[in-house]
Order: sequence, then C-alpha cells, then structure tokens
Amino acid sequence: MNKVHRYAAAIAAITAVFGLIAFLYDSVRDAQGSFSVLFEHYLLASISVYLLFFLGLLIFRYAVMILYSFMDHLEGLIRKPEPPKNRYREELSLPMVTLVVPAYNEGLVIEAAIKSLLVLDYPNYEIIVVDDGSSDDTYEKALKVARASKKVPVRVITKRNGGKAEALNTGMTAAAGEFVLNMDGDSKLSRNTLRACVRHFENPRIGAVAGNVKVINRENIWTNIQALEYVEGLAMARKAQSFMRVVNIIPGPLGMFRKSVLQQVGGYDHDTFAEDCDLTLKILMRGWHIAYEPSAIAWVETPSKLLDLLKQRYRWTRGILQATKKHSHALFQPRKMGINFYILWYMLFEGIMWPFSTVMGNIFFVYVGLTYGLATLLFYWWLQLTILDVVAAAYCVVIEEEEPSLILYAVMFRLFYINIIDISKVLATLEEWRGTAMTWGKLDREGKL
Repeated sequence: MNKVHRYAAAIAAITAVFGLIAFLYDSVRDAQGSFSVLFEHYLLASISVYLLFFLGLLIFRYAVMILYSFMDHLEGLIRKPEPPKNRYREELSLPMVTLVVPAYNEGLVIEAAIKSLLVLDYPNYEIIVVDDGSSDDTYEKALKVARASKKVPVRVITKRNGGKAEALNTGMTAAAGEFVLNMDGDSKLSRNTLRACVRHFENPRIGAVAGNVKVINRENIWTNIQALEYVEGLAMARKAQSFMRVVNIIPGPLGMFRKSVLQQVGGYDHDTFAEDCDLTLKILMRGWHIAYEPSAIAWVETPSKLLDLLKQRYRWTRGILQATKKHSHALFQPRKMGINFYILWYMLFEGIMWPFSTVMGNIFFVYVGLTYGLATLLFYWWLQLTILDVVAAAYCVVIEEEEPSLILYAVMFRLFYINIIDISKVLATLEEWRGTAMTWGKLDREGKL
C-alpha cells in the first residue's frame, strides 16, 4: 500500500471517530423516550449519566490517540535519516550498545533468542545473558551459544534467583556500552533494532526508547486477538505518547536506555510486579523524554490458553497500580509535574475507570433490558464500542502494515474478549486495594520463537 493510500486511510479513520460523536448524540436523542423511564429511578439515572460521560471520554481518547499517532507517523517520515555518504565512517561513529537478556527457566527458547541477536545489523554491540538461578538447562544452552559466537561478544552471568529486576540490574552493572537494551529471554528482535533506536539519542533530552512489540505465535483465536490488541491497544498508544515524548511504559521485551540514566534513577526496583512501568515513571519524573520506535520490533510469544492470559493480565494490572501508587504524589501537583500529572491520571483511567465502567455498563444494560424492555440500549452500547474498535483496528493495521485479517478480530475483541479481560482487571484492582498476596506467576514457554 503506497503512502497516499495510507494517508487517505488514516484521515478516514480520524474522520470516522469524530463522526461517532454525532452518532452518539443521535442515539441519545432517539432513545430519549427510553431514558425517561430510567430517570424515574435515581440510581439508574445516575448510572446512565456516568456511562454517557464515560463513553464521551472514550470517544475523545480514541480521537486523540489516532490523531497524535498519525502526527507522530508523519514526523517519523520527516525525520527518517538519509543513507550515509560514507558508510565506513558512520560505522566507526556508532556508539557501543549492550544487550541484556535476563533468563529464568528459558531453556526452551534461549538458544533461538541469542542466535537471533547475533545477526543484528549493527557493528558495535555485546550481549550479556543473565541466568537468574534457573533450575533447567538455560545456563548450559546460553553458554553453548556464547562459546560458538566469534563475531559478537557474548557473556553469560549466572546468579542466585532474585527476580527479573535484580537480573536486569546485574546486566546493567556489567554493561560496557554507553547504551543498554533490555529485553526478555523469549524475544526475537528485528535486524534494524539497534540502528533504529540509537538515532533517537541524538536528542540529548531522550533518556530511553520504547520498541514495538508484536505477537509471533498467531495460532488460535486467543493469540490472534492479542496480536490485534498489541497493534491497536499498545502500539497506537505509544505512537501517540511518543509525539509528546512521554511514553508511559517501556515494554519489557524491548527498551533501550542511556546507561547513565539507568544509574541516575537507581535501576529497577523490586517492589512492584511491573518493573518496566515503574522504571519508566522514574525516568519521566526525572524530566527525561521517552520516544517510541515503531520499526524496532520485538517478536514475543503470548499466552495461547485463556487461564495463562488471565494470569498475565492480572499481574500486569496489579503491577501498574503498584507503580502508579509509588508516584502518586504527582497526581495532585499539576503545575510542578507538568505532563507527568496527565500521564498518571491517564494510567488510572485505563487501569481502573475503563474496566470498571465496561463491566458496570454490561451489567447495567442487561438489567434494564430485562427489567424495562430496553434492549436497544444494550445494542447501542455494544455497537458504539465495537465501531470504535473496528475504526482503530483498521487505522492501526494500515499504519503498521499488518495483516488485514486482524481487523475481523475487532468484533470478537469487543464481543467477549475484552469483557473477560476487564473482569480480570477489576478483580486485580480489588485485590490490590485489599492487599491480597500474590506471586510472580511466570508464563510457561511453548518454544514458538
């Protein structure tokens, strides 16, 4: 698809989202007779007003995300570097980069992961594998690849099990590079990753760069919907945030940092289940900017079973809430914290308000539909959210040059997937508020890398 078609599709998507505002107005106007019944009951009336407010916020969120992500896309085309006139001189000027690969019981995928790193298109880098006290053959397999590598230096460090944060800090301490790329032991990076990320650091205010995470094991309905979710829910948000240089979560599978910035903020902490989110917020709070590089791709294996998926999202939700709580002082200091004030409130909107509102909306509309015979309200609620998802999915698939078939999963995403995930998020929020104990719950790999 050429650039003209991409621009046209993106503009059409933006126009469609704003058009939903008019659609929402017409829906409310057509259903005003139905709402007169609801307003006879104070509680139902209050919930109706709240859900309309939430839907308005959601439309505004989608519109801003699509608009800002498209502006970042255009900016990326403008700042796309020209081919160097002297390739040899450019190779000599590229800074040293250290890739840190934390690994705990990754014996099934660690060899493939390291071998994929040995062919990256970059002349000056090293690889450090940190075996975090694995009980399988992770260390032996990593050491085998390290010894066979002739061109790229590969070091394997083994230590007692202390968690991912400690493993990443160990790698940071041992790193010889000016820049450190942290990734997961089950990730596979695109060949251009290092070149694409390093160029952002020409801006002295950039402290870190977030990469683009995509699903590699697209084999059933769960993994295909996650593939769409990563493209729409994660990539679009990061592109929009990157336009303002305030990406709020550097993904664990791919993030590059100035080593000096990692040292300045004290590296990773151990007190949350989302160490990547916590580190990102620490960097933002120190005044550093964070960019997003869509062409630097980390291919990852996602949960292929529903139970594993729910465990993952439960941990993500609690970890993000823990990280937000650590920096909650910024929630009430808009003048002092600037854009970070809005970033934290946005995270609370997505982590708490959105899933609670979706679950409450489904329960509410089913209730009034059965009690008052107002099934059209449930239809309008589901239809408008589905249209938002389809429009956003179409836009993201075009911009990301992804498989068009992913758009079809937007309907299933809204019909049942997001409802299941939101229930998991609500339970995670309630248990985090109650202080319920939890463990890391590492995902078992299937070796699809």
